[in-house]
Amino acid sequence: MSDEKHIPYVNIAAQHALIKDELLAAIGKVIDHGRFILGDEVTEFERRFAELCNVCYAVGLNSGTDALVLALKALGIGPGDEVITVPNSFVASASCIALVGARPVFVDVRDDYNIDPDLIEKAVTPHTRAILPVHLTGRPAEMESILGVARAHKLHVIEDCAQAAIAEYKGKRVGSFGKIGCFSLHPLKTLSACGDGGVLTTDDAGMAEQFKILRNIGLKTRDNCVLWSGNSRLDTIQAAVLLVKLNYLEAWTVKRRANARFYQENLAGLPQVQVPSDKPYERAVYHTLVIQADRRDELQAHLSRLSIGTAIHYSVPIHLHKAALELGYRPGSFPMTERQAQRILSLPVYPELGEAELNYVVDGIRSFYYEK
Repeated sequence: MSDEKHIPYVNIAAQHALIKDELLAAIGKVIDHGRFILGDEVTEFERRFAELCNVCYAVGLNSGTDALVLALKALGIGPGDEVITVPNSFVASASCIALVGARPVFVDVRDDYNIDPDLIEKAVTPHTRAILPVHLTGRPAEMESILGVARAHKLHVIEDCAQAAIAEYKGKRVGSFGKIGCFSLHPLKTLSACGDGGVLTTDDAGMAEQFKILRNIGLKTRDNCVLWSGNSRLDTIQAAVLLVKLNYLEAWTVKRRANARFYQENLAGLPQVQVPSDKPYERAVYHTLVIQADRRDELQAHLSRLSIGTAIHYSVPIHLHKAALELGYRPGSFPMTERQAQRILSLPVYPELGEAELNYVVDGIRSFYYEK
């Protein structure tokens, strides 16, 4: 290939360069007023995020992991309980369950990387308290079927929306289906802080109030600690940053989806590569654009030589990590997840990519298979 470019897998600096003055002004206001903990910006961000998700309440936190942990705590899930989730997500989707003393129970996924609803019922036991579907890659899980199983067995549904802000399933935003929605605002997410952050969403007023107590060291008021808890507050400076970025989230999402369509259209004739596409009733946000590819490791090395950054999300399924040994799973326990782990490759998909750069990535992939 000629005209070699350098295309990183992510480019946070490119996003911030376009809105740097707005970000600095918003941060400057917080520095001027000095209310760094639970300032007005946090309240305003929560209001706007709830509106964005079409729910009654949103509560800002310090991370998406704590969002998951506090969701489980608020529902009283702990030792002796089981929570059903997937083995192909980031480890936090399962570690949050272990951190409250409950047991993660894994169910295999479908070709879209999301939990297979047809397998959930088999995993339900008398100890099951909740289902924790993950909207992986920013594509919504099959919520209608999941909610049906949950109703049949009187289980809570906690949505892991870490990668899926403003994704939609049948016209409804993720984070509004289950009892609780859990979001991450990590710098790599489609809606990101300049640091870490998270959000919980719910329509339950009592639950929202409990979240606010749990995130603030168990304090109902400054002089009234009603339960033991930790510090999971969203910083005011991060809320100020997020308020700026909320103004751009829809446009960024539209561009991510356009970039995904470019890959779908331009890699369609390549039999060695499988490119994801959302169904007519889904609106995926493509936090990651994850293809499945023959000879994945060789392809990744080839693209690296062309200065094209890629990633693997995730190369080791959760059930095969050392931390999960006590759960009793082994290689072969989840065939779809394990097969995908050998084939998945995440391509650059961030909004700032231009057509020339997208073409360069596509040409790089094609050149690998044509050369072989």
